[in-house]
Amino acid sequence: MEKEAVRSTVNSYKDLHVWKAAIELAVDCYSATKTFPTSETYGMTSQLRRSSPSIAANIAEGYGREHRGSYLQFLRIAQGSLKEVETHLILCGRVGLMVDTVVTRLLVQADDLGRMLRALIRSLQQRA
Repeated sequence: MEKEAVRSTVNSYKDLHVWKAAIELAVDCYSATKTFPTSETYGMTSQLRRSSPSIAANIAEGYGREHRGSYLQFLRIAQGSLKEVETHLILCGRVGLMVDTVVTRLLVQADDLGRMLRALIRSLQQRA
């Protein structure tokens, strides 16, 4: 597999900028939900705290797979989780669980992460 070329500069998924950005978004989502009312514990708090770490987890899981096709599939799943997070963030803003400045900041992070994911996917596809 041609992942060896990647491994010459990247020794682990933890070295990937896209994974680091996904971790930061998850941490920031956790922080943002700390102020949510307790009535949201099993609602939006839970939704954001499950979907945001899923992005980094899927990047890591895909990296650990033996075949490029599997890696690409997990990166696409990470993209889906990212869209889920974006949707939750928009809804949090619309219903008043988050102030607009926090929503905007997190959506900018999500947009940057989305660009990084798409670039990684394109890069892996071009090596095929």
